[in-house]
Order: sequence, then C-alpha cells, then structure tokens
Amino acid sequence: MFIKENIQLRAVEPEDLEILYQWENDTQLWEVGNTRIPYSKYALKQYISESFIDIYESKQLRMMIVDTCTNETVGTVDLFDFDPHHSRIALGLYVSKPHQGKGIAKTAMSVIEDYVFNFLKVNQLYCHIAATNTASRSLFEQLEYLSSGLLHSWIKTTNGYEDIIVFQRIKTY
Repeated sequence: MFIKENIQLRAVEPEDLEILYQWENDTQLWEVGNTRIPYSKYALKQYISESFIDIYESKQLRMMIVDTCTNETVGTVDLFDFDPHHSRIALGLYVSKPHQGKGIAKTAMSVIEDYVFNFLKVNQLYCHIAATNTASRSLFEQLEYLSSGLLHSWIKTTNGYEDIIVFQRIKTY
C-alpha cells in the first residue's frame, strides 16, 4: 500500500470484481484503450487471481485508487509495457466520473511516480493521451510532463481517427 494525503494505492483484491466489471465494460472507455469486447466476470476473476505475479515477470501492474476519507475505490492506475532493459514503463490512469475534478488523479500520480522512480528505480514513465482529452492533457502539463510527440490518426474512434500526444517524465537525478 502507498498513501499520500487522502489517496491510497493498493493491490487489486477479489472484492474489486464488481467495480472492475463495471469499469472494464463501459464502452465509452473502450476508445482510449485496446478493448473491443466485454470482459466476463470469469475473466476478471482470473485476472485478479493472477495479479500477485511480480511486475518483472508480468510486465504490468494495476493498483486501485482508494479515497481514504470514504474508503471508496475511485479509480485505477495501470503500469504496463514495462521494459526493465530500457528502464521505462507506460501508464494508464482512470478516475471514475463522480470523483473527477477533485485532485484525486494528481495525488495518485504523485504516489505512483514515487513508486516507479524510487522503488522500481525506473528511468522513464510515459503515457499516450488523446489530443481531445483536455482534462488529461491539462493534468500531465500541470505535472510538467514533457510533450514529446504527436502520433497522427493513432486511435480509431466512432468519429474517425484521433491523434495521440506522447507525454514523458524522465527521472531527475
């Protein structure tokens, strides 16, 4: 567990099945990810049961974001595409709609950066943000992530194709 202010990042637990089922099957979120089919509860139970596998073996890690004031699970942080050789890892961040705009994402980012840079000793954290996702772009700009590139027509949406902005944070020594 990792805690800062009123935000805790913790491992995925069996009790998270229902909320993960809801979030993973929200078709409005599918455009920003790689999901094209619904997840069954069976598949999510398997995922949860295997979430103990070390990040160096699985190359990924999901942590649940918990508001410690209410003890409510309000989102997730995903670390994936972990490349120990090049010392970099990709980031995905989700805060559920009722909890957006409360500073939760900013605090969760502070916690996950501490974990990535100081515990895992990774050199670089990066993410892909849809050009039209102004809230996420604003967050990463406030956090002083480097906008390092534009991937044209990178993701297919219901309205055509959308550009992606690559944001990076490189550890400062």
